[in-house]
Amino acid sequence: MYLILSVLAVAVVLLMSEIGWRKQWLDNEVGRKFVHITVGSFVAFWPFFLSWTEIRYLSVAFLLVVIASDRLKIFRAINSVQRPTFGEICFALIVGLLTFVTSSRGVYAAALLQMSLADGLAAIVGTRYGRENTYHLFGHAKSLAGTAAFIVTSVVLLVGYSYCSGAALSPLVIGLAAVGAALIENMAVFGLDNLAVPLFIGLLLANL
Repeated sequence: MYLILSVLAVAVVLLMSEIGWRKQWLDNEVGRKFVHITVGSFVAFWPFFLSWTEIRYLSVAFLLVVIASDRLKIFRAINSVQRPTFGEICFALIVGLLTFVTSSRGVYAAALLQMSLADGLAAIVGTRYGRENTYHLFGHAKSLAGTAAFIVTSVVLLVGYSYCSGAALSPLVIGLAAVGAALIENMAVFGLDNLAVPLFIGLLLANL
């Protein structure tokens, strides 16, 4: 039952974003980040009501849907970015890959939320407030505003994980993890940050 409801919930978000994009209620970046944040945040809590095996199957299903959407132009809202990117493929892959990195539901959620919330909010803040403070890395434009938003969100997520899980992470570990994730997000171009950032956080928290 939960498996079917999870699939339906993701499908509803995709359809809503597609309708918004086609009717021009959402511009390209907002449409993509709407899916990125909502679906990613929902998936982060899948281990609390789905088994690891079910999540792995859904990850494969995600990957097939993303590939089909790209080839057949089904969900144009999530494929509307103009630059070359593997972001959606990495999104689908990390959903399943994290299940092999950790058996902790808290670690899984904290790692995936780094991708959905920290990365998603960084892109939105950077688009809105980063025009006057941009810098370039590997030929890609970044902004101080977006990077700051990523670090702040990352710190909040790690503090929340530390409190809820009882892991008692030190301020130094939280700060270094947030900055490290931000550096990876800056360096992992072509959407590879969707894979690299949660993998970094997942491996770090799983081994503390």
